[in-house]
Order: sequence, then C-alpha cells, then structure tokens
Amino acid sequence: MLQKKLQEDGAQDIAAIAVMKRDGKILTGLRNYTKDKWKEISVWTIPGGRCDIGETLEQTLRREVAEEVGITEFEITGFIGEAPGAKEGDRVVIFSCTTNQDEKLMEPEKFSEWRWVSKDDYLNDGQYSGFNPAARKLIVDFLCSNP
Repeated sequence: MLQKKLQEDGAQDIAAIAVMKRDGKILTGLRNYTKDKWKEISVWTIPGGRCDIGETLEQTLRREVAEEVGITEFEITGFIGEAPGAKEGDRVVIFSCTTNQDEKLMEPEKFSEWRWVSKDDYLNDGQYSGFNPAARKLIVDFLCSNP
C-alpha cells in the first residue's frame, strides 16, 4: 500500500508531509504565516508542502523536505493517512519517515527554527498542537500506536 500511495499523482490541492523521526524524536518547525499568504499566525508544524504539477506524492515529499530542512537522505517507512487541509478542498497526505541527517534552516523567511522534540513533548506540550487538528490527530494516533 505504501508504494502505491507514494506513486499517486499529486495535485495543487494536495500537500505531502513527513513525520520525520530520528533517535526517538520528531522534527518540528516553527512556521510563520503572514496575512498575505493565509493569516498571521505562527505554529509548530512538520516538513512538507504542496505538490507541483506532474509530481508523484513521493517526489513532492522528497522535494519539500529537502527545500525546508535540507534532509535528502531519508526512508519513507509508512503511510499514516489523509486529512482535510487548512483551506477548503485541500488534502494533506501524511507519511512516516526516518533519517540520520541533521536539519538545516533552509527557508528563514518562512520558519524561525527547526527542532527535534521527544515523542512525549510532541504529544503533551500544547505548543506543538496548533496546526491542522485533523492531521495532528492522525499523527498522534500513529505515534501512540507505534513506539
């Protein structure tokens, strides 16, 4: 099922995101949105983004992770699920991934920082619960059922 999902064609209303794990921690970044893009808000989120025309979900995931955090060597280990996006009609496709690479702040105009947080912190610290509630629920359920 994972390979089939990864080879699906993307669309501009689909975002592919990576729950990136390393040493029992999850990579999260403080994304700063502005009113001209959506609304003025800063939230902790995970790497990923919208598909470009002609990309598969895997190509989108690999491109977005490289663009946002500079990680190019990672294994896609599972398909977590799909959730509605923040904008009407959008979909978020969520994958679990692992890496040994360090993150880099590649887009300082969009993100303040990236950090690896423990699973417990991600699950229990309210500061990490501010992005897409439906996507977060899928991620939390996945993390709770996959030690």
